[in-house]
Amino acid sequence: MSMYDNLNSMQQEAVFHTEGPVLILAGAGSGKTRVLTHRASYLIEEKGVNPWHIMAITFTNKAAGEMRERIDSLVGFGSESIWVSTFHSTCVRILRRHIDRLGYDTNFTIYDADDQKILMKDICKRLQIDTKIYKEKSFLGVISSAKDELISPEEFTLRAAGDFAKEKQAAVYREYQAALRKNNALDFDDLIVKTVELFQNDAEVLDYYQERFRYIMVDEYQDTDTAQFHLIKLLAEKYRNLCVVGDDDQSIYKFRGANIKNILNFEEIYPDARVIKLEQNYRSTQNILNAANSVIANNVGRKAKALWTDHPEGEKINFQQFETAYEEADYIAADIRKKVSENGGHYGGCAILYRTNAQSRLFEEKFVVSNIPYKIVGGINFYARKEIKDLLAYLKTIDNGRDDLAVRRIINVPKRGIGATTLGRVQTYAEEQGLSFYQALRAADEISTIGKAGMKIRPFVNFIQTMRSKVEYLGVSKLLQEIIEETGYVAELEAESSDEAQARIENIDELISKAVAYEESEESPTLSGFLEMVALVADIDNLQEGSDYVVLMTLHSAKGLEFPNVYLAGMEDGMFPSYITIISDDPSEIEEERRLCYVGITRAMTDLTITCAKQRMIRGETQYNKVSRFVKEIPETLLGGMARSRQKPKETSESAGQSFRQASSKVKPIFSTRNSYQSRQANSFASSSTDKITLEYGSGDRVKHMKFGEGTVVQIVEGGRDYEVTVAFDRVGTKKMFASFAKLKKV
Repeated sequence: MSMYDNLNSMQQEAVFHTEGPVLILAGAGSGKTRVLTHRASYLIEEKGVNPWHIMAITFTNKAAGEMRERIDSLVGFGSESIWVSTFHSTCVRILRRHIDRLGYDTNFTIYDADDQKILMKDICKRLQIDTKIYKEKSFLGVISSAKDELISPEEFTLRAAGDFAKEKQAAVYREYQAALRKNNALDFDDLIVKTVELFQNDAEVLDYYQERFRYIMVDEYQDTDTAQFHLIKLLAEKYRNLCVVGDDDQSIYKFRGANIKNILNFEEIYPDARVIKLEQNYRSTQNILNAANSVIANNVGRKAKALWTDHPEGEKINFQQFETAYEEADYIAADIRKKVSENGGHYGGCAILYRTNAQSRLFEEKFVVSNIPYKIVGGINFYARKEIKDLLAYLKTIDNGRDDLAVRRIINVPKRGIGATTLGRVQTYAEEQGLSFYQALRAADEISTIGKAGMKIRPFVNFIQTMRSKVEYLGVSKLLQEIIEETGYVAELEAESSDEAQARIENIDELISKAVAYEESEESPTLSGFLEMVALVADIDNLQEGSDYVVLMTLHSAKGLEFPNVYLAGMEDGMFPSYITIISDDPSEIEEERRLCYVGITRAMTDLTITCAKQRMIRGETQYNKVSRFVKEIPETLLGGMARSRQKPKETSESAGQSFRQASSKVKPIFSTRNSYQSRQANSFASSSTDKITLEYGSGDRVKHMKFGEGTVVQIVEGGRDYEVTVAFDRVGTKKMFASFAKLKKV
């Protein structure tokens, strides 16, 4: 019996069709790695291809390592000659031999992210760019995006003509690239770009590698960017034996530069391409696959296909809607414990998937209390994240100032220009006088060895003392908001305009939500009490090591994985998809989010639970969101649990207002930390104004907000010299705001 007899008919076709361009559309769980490894074996054993002429390329070292191991086990002798590598490793090997033809030395240095930041900081200083306005990370992001699209500094400059901001970016790009060349260095994007440039400019080198790689296989083709597309196209140009494997329905890395058109337009580039669909799934039950198929079918930009399986139909998808996110976390924790204690399951068979890292906090806290072992993948413990530790260090310093580590952590956050030498002398003084580090800072004027540096220390001490005087009447959450605003912590992150900065802002928002929730749950909330609670929750060192733990991760991190039991949490419009995506004018943004939902659903093998909450605290503000449109795209016949409680797709303004009024009686008014922290400024406005503002609308009227769009006013509450207005917006759910800041217009 041949090893190929174990493949299904479509897998066999993908293995046996070796000549010319081939597009393998491999649905989730359809055995694509198995196809690629068997294809390599078939080329050698049945077609007589020299292993030297075969290339298999993918994205991660883990994927490349797994492919190498499986090819070695199938092929045996000679398999080491097959080139199995990642894109970047492939390009490094080529450039080490030939980059001298581009004017570089072959011993070039590869700059990592930290090296890039240092270089960019120097360039901004050299070009006299104010990095408080134009962030180094923002420039690096623009340059990376340009390189993904093979846009050179010269072309970028031409395109920027007449646009002041882009002209500044062009100047930085030119200087950055010149500095790299001067230093004989490449960044990670350059590894691809320079290899493409080498092939385009040197026919001899290109011909050598075209002869070397006569059979090319590319995994995860839907994740390739424009530069990687051109790299592969050049390599395959001579023999055209190019086999790409991917799934357009799992293209979820647009934010990293992935271009879905590479896989969608493959047949336009190669009109003679054979297209083979792998639709048989070996992972999930048919009910799970039917749910995934029904969701992704709503996308327009895709190749038609539908997953099916020989597995049993399985249980219906368990859909649960809760009043609050806390109830959601309670339910999931209890359900996991039940699976383990009553049904003989394992913690390691359970995964909780969510849209943003900030959502992990409630689950972390619930699991610690419930003694459920867990591990966060693609992130770190919520309270161990830098931005959270920074802000908690401020609170600790304000609380008693005896935590030297906390004081040292924030003495230069934000940067205050207090040097290491000065801090060392303060520490020496503290040790000599038997003082804490903060006490020594307060006595900086008495430390003769620090000279004028004492003037830089004084504002920090004054700030901490001022915050201490406000603790009792501000409370924890408003104290935290004032720290954030006065230090400019969030403002600096917003100025970066990067995905990383946005994620950090979301974590800060979640910390404020935690502070507000603490104040609501305690009769006599105190700063010390809040810090004590956080310390207990964050202490997870006693959790057992090993593989038997619940996995928490974002949906992006989950791609390529599978679990018997999957929980998709926070499935609400406004969370997933996000309200920014909902109000976007670009329909491709919603399609990308829908693909992400498809990825989440297809991670489940036997049991899928989808949860959402009617109200959830985001950025310290209680928001009321509808069930995610993606959940509504799943036929109710596939749903168990509370399927019939789903909100109808076209909920009326009247019903939205009624649901809001029912919920609002249980929740205190809370305001966002964004937009210069509306609640604090609104209170300031109310105390400083002499005349009460006049409203041109009333309850029941239709109004328009410049950011949230149109909605219906459901409640107006008089408060001082301002009004607290509640609006059920059509696209982003129900929100509260002060009238003076909302600037609502009647429509």
